[in-house]
Amino acid sequence: MNEKEIVNTIIVQALSEDLGAEGDITSKSIFPEDDKAVAAIKSKEKGVLSGVYLIEPVYKTIDSTLLVDIKSEEGAFLESGAEICCIKGSVQSILAGERTVLNFLQRLSGIATNTAQLVSLIKDTKAELLDTRKTTPTLRILEKKAVLAGGGGNHRFGLFDMILIKDTHVKAAGGPAEAIRRAKAFCKSNRVIKIEVEIQSLKEFFKAVEAAPDRIMLDNMSLEDMAECVSHVKKMNPNIELEASGNVTSENIRAIAETGVDFISAGSITHSARALDIHLVLV
Repeated sequence: MNEKEIVNTIIVQALSEDLGAEGDITSKSIFPEDDKAVAAIKSKEKGVLSGVYLIEPVYKTIDSTLLVDIKSEEGAFLESGAEICCIKGSVQSILAGERTVLNFLQRLSGIATNTAQLVSLIKDTKAELLDTRKTTPTLRILEKKAVLAGGGGNHRFGLFDMILIKDTHVKAAGGPAEAIRRAKAFCKSNRVIKIEVEIQSLKEFFKAVEAAPDRIMLDNMSLEDMAECVSHVKKMNPNIELEASGNVTSENIRAIAETGVDFISAGSITHSARALDIHLVLV
């Protein structure tokens, strides 16, 4: 499936989960089908917006006659009270889609806001903040788009689009050099794809550099060791990219970036993001 089809499937599943076969029986019990309303979705706090592209498809799936007027763009910085969109039409339909839309917006905007906060701390360095595969099952495409909205970058999408030799692969293969050799042989007989290897010590790093992967991940290394890795790779093979990973926080990300690494990956920007407070009000 392409991206549009995947997103549409997510929307249909989310609505089915909330509405079931009977729909919103609370709203149906209170409001006649022809009752109309106007609603606004607003942010209750400052943050970065993501998921705005889902609002109209969610509501149009429920009721194609609803009028959805988007007021804020994807990636926009929201002040408290900022209006994200206005919806006009059946009150039953507006309320039926409320929770699904808000769940998407709150979760994704939380990720975008979390990402933007970390990006702001390293904006004048060469390092780019990347996400990981530590995402909510079935929602990865949405959460990775939220990272982009927050100014971060995407690492590999899944296990299929980049070779990332983790510590488990290294151990089972007998070392980073042998694991890289096997990966290169695979690529030579299959397809051209990036190869990254994770290392956890200077000893492993020097062996990995000799094997010349496309990128080396410096996992949970000290700032001093990361700086040494940067210095070494500049002299021996400047084409190798360096990525720092492991326990990245707002307190240490600046110091990590200043070692000179090319990328910093942090699973926390997705798996630990706090939802942004967004609500719907009838006006």
